[in-house]
Amino acid sequence: MKIICIGRNYADHAKELNNPVPSKPLVFMKPPSALLVNNKPLYYPEFTNNLHYEAEIVLKICRNGRHVQPEFAHKYYEQIALGIDFTARDVQNQCKEKGHPWEIAKGFDGSAPISEFINLDRLMNPGAIEFELTKNGEVVQSGNTKDLIFSFDTIICYVSKFFKLQVGDMIYTGTPAGVGPVVVGDELAGSIEGKPFLTCAIK
Repeated sequence: MKIICIGRNYADHAKELNNPVPSKPLVFMKPPSALLVNNKPLYYPEFTNNLHYEAEIVLKICRNGRHVQPEFAHKYYEQIALGIDFTARDVQNQCKEKGHPWEIAKGFDGSAPISEFINLDRLMNPGAIEFELTKNGEVVQSGNTKDLIFSFDTIICYVSKFFKLQVGDMIYTGTPAGVGPVVVGDELAGSIEGKPFLTCAIK
């Protein structure tokens, strides 16, 4: 099982971090140990002083495939979930300054909370999925997948050029604007189409 992540996939998020809008998907990975399931809390890592939340819609791959063609891409996912891509922003910036990979800022244990998966056909509009994240009861991120720079199908086609997609792989598809820091004691809660899906306490 792979956890594939797409960075800077909403234009407003790229701009808020002063990053250029990419011309092709920006791909990075998280190890399986990054998954945080069943609404478990995240214990604030000791190696960062600037931990950020990034809420995202997550795809679950339902068939194996390489070099997926656009007309078949939609057949590779049937379910979505809500996830958080936790980022040690200070560590990431230090890595970037040195030209180093920044997996340690993104792939640490517990950095990928994820909700239960639901079938796309249960959604009101699978082509425009609304999702939201609150911090301590206040809305901090509101996103809609119609605003993705690279659509689900485009991501599937691109990623499958480099990695064989396998049943059970997950793809974090990118975060909208509004990312920000958390501190010990914060409570994050995420929803899809107004329905609660995910909670994560910071301890």
